[in-house]
Amino acid sequence: MGKRIIQQRRGRGTHTYRVRKKAFRYKVQYPKKLAGEGEVLKLINSSAHSAPLAKVKYSEGMFYIPACKGMFEKQKIKFGGKAIEKGNILELKDIPFKTEIYNIESKPGDGGKFIKTGGSSAIVNKIVGDAVFVMMPSKKEKKFHANCRAIMGVIAGAGRLDKPIVKAGKKYHIKKSKSKLWPRTSAVKMNAIDHPFGSGRGKNPKSKIAKRNAPPGKKVGLIRPRRTGKRK
Repeated sequence: MGKRIIQQRRGRGTHTYRVRKKAFRYKVQYPKKLAGEGEVLKLINSSAHSAPLAKVKYSEGMFYIPACKGMFEKQKIKFGGKAIEKGNILELKDIPFKTEIYNIESKPGDGGKFIKTGGSSAIVNKIVGDAVFVMMPSKKEKKFHANCRAIMGVIAGAGRLDKPIVKAGKKYHIKKSKSKLWPRTSAVKMNAIDHPFGSGRGKNPKSKIAKRNAPPGKKVGLIRPRRTGKRK
């Protein structure tokens, strides 16, 4: 008799396969009003983020943002205006061309949705009316509203993946802190009864496009693929 496959086990949503709530105790956001200045009180290591966070104090309270490369404690950062310094929070329409930015808002006021991974940045490319075109790390251009906010500079935490892991034990602890499954068994190495891709002569995974509303266990293979078929 077969057993439940990993997707089904994870799909239950138990604590074994979920990140601890404590990891998300810091909410990354911007101040409500884009005016004045703040002070970086502390640089914090957050297990839920790949970059260090900066705890910023200003006249109306405190908030957390991803730290930029070179940011330090007691640093003064400005909100709004046109001051061109690393760490300042500006609207896209006020940022000069060819400037590196990160933590870009998807729509004005949402607190930042794009470019939040350690060591990454985007570049302001051009402004057309109320739209600002930004060159993303993928080398593709993306359009944003001119009033969307972003932080100037490159997000800290570059080189995180450069150091080799070397030991299996280190990999285990890295994965465990984020409740990721490891070690992971390849699906084609399983028996046919244990996984849809199991068994098979030559161990070739079966081509399969999973339905969007498929339950855990059926949602294996190509998940919402952009394209299928042989690349020409």
